[in-house]
Amino acid sequence: MAAADPNRTRMTLADEDLMQLMRQGDAQAFEVIYERHANAAFSLAYRMTGRRGAAEDVVQEAFLSLWRSGARYDRTRGSVRTWVLGIVHNRAIDSLRRNLRHDTHRASDEGIEERFEAKERTEIQAAHSEEAAEVRTALETLPDEQSKAIELAYFGGFSHSEIATMLEMPIGTVKGRIRLGLEKLRGQLGQFIEVPA
Repeated sequence: MAAADPNRTRMTLADEDLMQLMRQGDAQAFEVIYERHANAAFSLAYRMTGRRGAAEDVVQEAFLSLWRSGARYDRTRGSVRTWVLGIVHNRAIDSLRRNLRHDTHRASDEGIEERFEAKERTEIQAAHSEEAAEVRTALETLPDEQSKAIELAYFGGFSHSEIATMLEMPIGTVKGRIRLGLEKLRGQLGQFIEVPA
């Protein structure tokens, strides 16, 4: 009788079981997790960064981080896919911040800021920056499931059905979480937030 192929066996395991194997250093379990979630991870990274190369770097960093920190996965806080996309989301934000700092530094070196900066524009940018900080602070007060759905919809640009697929939940649940989260944000931020009908 032929021995069972361990790779084929791993393909049938649930993500949570694969995470247990990853904790023990099982690289094949990691490969299966990668194969299952890499497309959704790339899609999110690409929508957030807007550049293929940057998105590929974000996904690579995210999965490397996932391999190193697999022991931190907690099944009581959501699915493996949600956890993976959370890591990708954080890495994409880090990438955007790095690029912004680099672009700002380069523009400063070239004297571009002095040539194009106008007082009105600076005041408008400051107001937008202040509003963005208020929104970020308010988002942090929401339950994880609501803030994640809102971030995927409004910052990631995903449709409700795409979010439902990524988070492995019914579309009605996604819509409900977004609506509840937006209502809470509206209570905190007033004029900045428009809750769709």
